[in-house]
Amino acid sequence: MAMENSSSQALPAEMEQVAQQHWQRLLEACPDMQEQLTSLQTTELQRIMGLSEFVAEQLCRHPNWVVSLLEGQLTELDRESFSIELDSLLSGVSDEEQAKAILRRYRNRQMVRLAWRDFGNYAELQGSLLDLSALAEALIIAGRDWLYTQMCQQSGTPCDSEGNPQPLMILGMGKLGGRELNFSSDIDLIFTFPEHGETQGGRRAQDNQQFFIRMGQRLINLLHQVTVDGFVYRVDMRLRPYGESGPLVVSFSGLEDYYQEQGRDWERYAMVKARALGPWSAYSDELHDMLRPFVYRRYIDFSAIESLRKMKQLITQEVRRRQLTDNIKLGAGGIREVEFVVQSFQLIRGGREPALRQQSLFAAIDTLYSLGQLEYLAVDELKHSYLLLRRVENLLQAIGDQQTQTLPETNLDWQRLCLPMDMADEAELRSEIDAAMAKIHRYFKDTVGGQDSDEVNDLWTQQLWNVQEDSDAHGLMNEQGLEDEALWPALKDWRATVAKRTIGPRGRDTLDKLMPLLLQEFSHLQQPSKAFAPVSKVLDQILTRTTYLELLFENPGARQQLVSLCLASPWIGEQLAKFPMLLDELIDPAHLYDTTSLDDYPSELRQYLLRVPEEDMEQQMEALRQFKLSQQLKIAAADVTGVLPVMQVSDHLTFLAEAIIEQVVAQAWHQITARHGVPSHLQNGEMGFAVIGYGKAGGIELGYGSDLDLVFLHDYSREKYPDSLQTNGDRPLDIGHFYLKLAQRVLHLFSTRTTSGELYEVDMRLRPSGASGLLVSEIENFGTYQKEEAWTWEHQALVRARVLFGENRLAARFSELRGEVLALPRDKAELAKQVREMRQKMRAHLLKVDEGCFDLKQSAGGIADIEFIAQYLVLANTHEYPELAIWSDNVRIFEVLSELELITDIRAQYLTQAYCYLRDESHHLTLQQANTTLPLEQVAEHAQRVLDIYEFILGRSE
Repeated sequence: MAMENSSSQALPAEMEQVAQQHWQRLLEACPDMQEQLTSLQTTELQRIMGLSEFVAEQLCRHPNWVVSLLEGQLTELDRESFSIELDSLLSGVSDEEQAKAILRRYRNRQMVRLAWRDFGNYAELQGSLLDLSALAEALIIAGRDWLYTQMCQQSGTPCDSEGNPQPLMILGMGKLGGRELNFSSDIDLIFTFPEHGETQGGRRAQDNQQFFIRMGQRLINLLHQVTVDGFVYRVDMRLRPYGESGPLVVSFSGLEDYYQEQGRDWERYAMVKARALGPWSAYSDELHDMLRPFVYRRYIDFSAIESLRKMKQLITQEVRRRQLTDNIKLGAGGIREVEFVVQSFQLIRGGREPALRQQSLFAAIDTLYSLGQLEYLAVDELKHSYLLLRRVENLLQAIGDQQTQTLPETNLDWQRLCLPMDMADEAELRSEIDAAMAKIHRYFKDTVGGQDSDEVNDLWTQQLWNVQEDSDAHGLMNEQGLEDEALWPALKDWRATVAKRTIGPRGRDTLDKLMPLLLQEFSHLQQPSKAFAPVSKVLDQILTRTTYLELLFENPGARQQLVSLCLASPWIGEQLAKFPMLLDELIDPAHLYDTTSLDDYPSELRQYLLRVPEEDMEQQMEALRQFKLSQQLKIAAADVTGVLPVMQVSDHLTFLAEAIIEQVVAQAWHQITARHGVPSHLQNGEMGFAVIGYGKAGGIELGYGSDLDLVFLHDYSREKYPDSLQTNGDRPLDIGHFYLKLAQRVLHLFSTRTTSGELYEVDMRLRPSGASGLLVSEIENFGTYQKEEAWTWEHQALVRARVLFGENRLAARFSELRGEVLALPRDKAELAKQVREMRQKMRAHLLKVDEGCFDLKQSAGGIADIEFIAQYLVLANTHEYPELAIWSDNVRIFEVLSELELITDIRAQYLTQAYCYLRDESHHLTLQQANTTLPLEQVAEHAQRVLDIYEFILGRSE
């Protein structure tokens, strides 16, 4: 019976050769295999070993699986049996390593069975996806239930206030939630529990959340860790509230509060497929009832289309930036676009139409037809196209158990796809895939995708781009009233240079269509040649990257912004030339100038990183840099066009840096703890690690291109935690050494140069003992050093220090220590002398300016003088007025000094006005790529006022 579905078609020669190699390996592992099989069974076995490297590898390791598979397990499959068999295998097991081995071997055996059924056409695609999803759910729930039993025996049972046991509930997201899991998919999960309370029956009561966080960590390890038997599933927890920076497990009420108050559009989209895993219970109903109002609005919600359009735009950017080709999931017309079409209807109408509130795409698309939202032809074409792409995806992944959606690069793998799909060759299958993706993309554009791009009209600039004679060019420009004599020579020279570049026919054709449109943008300007110079430098960088030329051709908004921003700021032009991926940001001007609100940088970054596989550290580092560059561009664009008040520029650049620091530390922590475990004294997901910002970062005054002055602290000492000496991982480290490795990894993530450059330049010289000191200090030792050994200039630096990252406990202790150091009693005359001398040294070393010019930072009456006034007054007076230690930024320090009447209101006003003016000018000069100097007469009034106050407070320099 097993043979009926197996094609009798002979294997292609290359695949036959691979099959024979695996067959010989199998015979070496099990010499009597041939005697156990009929000739038909042998043929089918060799066939599957040629089709799938994964199946061949597993069968060579476990030859005892072969006979039972061929004698009924391929034709018959009962999904209900997965849970029953796993419960039986795990009963009586108390060792976690043994449990890992059982889960992995069961997973591999069943995945071999499912892959074989798929390649051998024993099951329809929808059945295969259901089988894969049921297997994943059974493995997750078996692991959960086994762990829960073990942990309740060890620590007691988590209960609510009335003594009712509380379970760990698991939301399956994405295709797992929709019961449409593909072969080698990650699993996206969210852990939650119903009620807070404590464990009962253990040696000591433990908070429910602590219990479930520990259980969640162990469950991830049970499924995710790679052992000799492989892994069960790659687990991705980044869809939980607050992502990686949030607790691993929250209660139902915590989940509800988050989605009501902070839930984003992309989280609504993700929640459409959310499904409580495991046997259904009253808690499952409660969880879904609680989430429903967030996902499905009571009214018809057309805002969902714009949100989905933006999300698709982000995916298109990602495809372009990672230079993905032949991607049947993310590319135009790919699997994701079908999901967007269906889920746009669900989000828009699901509040009014309960029948649409379902996780399965197949069920939802049928419902859309029955509700009259999609025509029969649309449903038929979308379904058939989607099924084709999902079949290709499933087979692709089953070849080597690899998570891929990219079409093969080798002839062998194309053969492996074509054979089970009954296609003659790559050309036929490609043709089918292209046709399917074209249909999907058409429906996507109709439903979600917005308008088609403009075509090149018969423009006069088309003649200008193609004209050869100078006289003809001048005649054309005169007809249009263009009087810029420098434009034609610049255009002619650049065109000649481009002609020598190696550009493919598609790129050359796109450039010829793009240039008339760009020249049309220049023609509206007073001095077109001034804009052409920086724009041509951007074009130089993308001539061989046709996708970016196409982006500019297809998006009028992007062309307009490219020209206007390059004209407004050479710095922006240089950024666009260095990092062409930033051109994506120009497509939607409304989005470009809608700067992220200060509080939203962490969540925006978290969403951005979700597009990159969590385990791909190289892509994660690149994504961090791309996020920084794109957000920095938005800030600069809003700055040069006056959309963003100049006082807020530094706020945005600083808050952006803080969000990035949080993610860098989280990634470094993830990498180090994966290898060495966590310091054993930590609880509740703590790190015991803080990042202190000094200088511009501490003073909330970062500029474009500023580096970060950082100091790293931890709170571990052997005296404080005598029972905790090492981390708890497979390769334990002394805890002090662990924090050193963590600090080194953080610096590595900042400084590594990827395609998008360095993340930030980090300066660690302000740490205790400077460059010769420890890279990371214990916080109490830091306090002792500051009180007993630090120089006055180090205390000046501490005035501008604050916590950029760290738990509340650590942040509060740093603030206490900082306040104590700033409040040390000091002789005011001696302090003034030391501050004055330090300022003189700095000016002698750093001030290099021509006569009649003013250096915004270092000249007398400049930014540094203002900073030294603030630092002196804080150090001189905090022992009497502790409130002076609250703020680290100069503007608020002057406000407090004025309120305390330590300086007059008018002096505080003069200092603040001068400080803001000089900083604003510094920002603008940076964007113009000019030296931060101005003519002396332009700043004379501000500078003289500052100098008068400086000399009044600190005395004259000798």
